[in-house]
Amino acid sequence: MILRFRRNARHSSWLVTVCILFYCFAEPVSANQKDAPLQRLMPAPPFHLRDLDGNFHHLSDFKGKVLIVNFWASWCTPCREELPSMNRAWSQLKQEGISMLAINVGEDQQAVSAFIEDYPIDFGLLLDSYGNISQRWQVRGLPTTFILNPKGEIVYRVVGDREWDDVNLLQQVRELKPADDAKPITKWY
Repeated sequence: MILRFRRNARHSSWLVTVCILFYCFAEPVSANQKDAPLQRLMPAPPFHLRDLDGNFHHLSDFKGKVLIVNFWASWCTPCREELPSMNRAWSQLKQEGISMLAINVGEDQQAVSAFIEDYPIDFGLLLDSYGNISQRWQVRGLPTTFILNPKGEIVYRVVGDREWDDVNLLQQVRELKPADDAKPITKWY
């Protein structure tokens, strides 16, 4: 029991520190930079994360697909405001072979499970309980969303909430999908 308290206290203090850092040092992004494509494509850092059922998932599981990766937390008001539009976007994109993930940052399975009872997430949900993956992906504020092309390269980084079911935004995502007659992607980072 004492060990559990110490671990939870350590986890709570870590979470408070992360929250303070997100609010104090979030990278400001001007309005015209928010959704601009990155000038230099970079391979997405790999991950190995659990879902709520305890199953592990890897970045390589999404080889050859356009992937939207959203980093979020339940305490983040813009994250909660963004989730319904992400679910609506997912309902359109899942039939098109485009994948979507929500990676929770800094919370445990119990907290996330309780949260999704009130705010359902219809697409893949993974846990980054200690923030290791968000650090590798250089997440500086929540929500932050990355859009990867089928080669596994980060094409867009979006800081802040968006209406993900917006027609123009969905079109930008769809344009990353290879044509049906294109050669399959064989290299994935």
